[in-house]
Amino acid sequence: MQLRDRVAIVTGAARGIGRGIAERLAAEGARVVANDLDGAALDAALAGWRQRGFDVLAAVGDVGLKADVDRMFDAAVERYGGVDVLVNNAGWATAGGHFLEIDEAHWDQVMRINLKSVYLCSHRAANLMVDQGRRGSIISISSFAAARAHRQQPAYDASKGGVEALTRAMALDLAPFGIRCNVVGPGAIHTEYYEPLGEAARAERARAVPLGRVGYPADIAGAVLFLAGDDASYITGQCLYVDGGMLAGVRSPQIDKPLPPSVAARLKRG
Repeated sequence: MQLRDRVAIVTGAARGIGRGIAERLAAEGARVVANDLDGAALDAALAGWRQRGFDVLAAVGDVGLKADVDRMFDAAVERYGGVDVLVNNAGWATAGGHFLEIDEAHWDQVMRINLKSVYLCSHRAANLMVDQGRRGSIISISSFAAARAHRQQPAYDASKGGVEALTRAMALDLAPFGIRCNVVGPGAIHTEYYEPLGEAARAERARAVPLGRVGYPADIAGAVLFLAGDDASYITGQCLYVDGGMLAGVRSPQIDKPLPPSVAARLKRG
């Protein structure tokens, strides 16, 4: 129960990584405000959490809009009295497009959902924490796309790079108040979005991962829990990549040197 009686807001919490984070924080004793734009999906998630005895409040809304953000934080204060942890998870990973072809509307939408939402939520959370004297933690979910580019994803990659730069700036400004700001950068994470593609597709994604498997929401939730809790009390302005080692290599395993036969034989035995 590492977060007993602390209040955590998790955006984009109805499914995927956000759902895994909200569930883990609640299991560790946090009182969770779970946000999502999809009210039906959020209700389905909350039904399961409440059956497990978790204290969770639903907050349907678009965190790229200030009015919705204010309404969510007002509800958190009314119900729980304040906020100790904010997890900026909501984001939009669209199909994107080639840089020569994306238009201004696409760029603006990605930036509003992926970057402006982090500003709006973090700004409100930080002001609440400062006014109430809470030594809080703000954690934003980025992507290894902030460090390595995707083809035909310029807006998405730029937005995630912006999340990391903003986090470093917030960390410096908020450090005197005891508010820590960090980033978790997921790699190839398997969520329900990928389930219809089948096991072969999951195995193909795993081929690029040095650890030999895709990640899961629980892997990201564990990193978020660490950064939210007291064990990370001296950590701020950092990015923790949870990617199975993908960023550690210059080239993907598919095109890298094959294992020596002696090592390959030991791998098969193990």
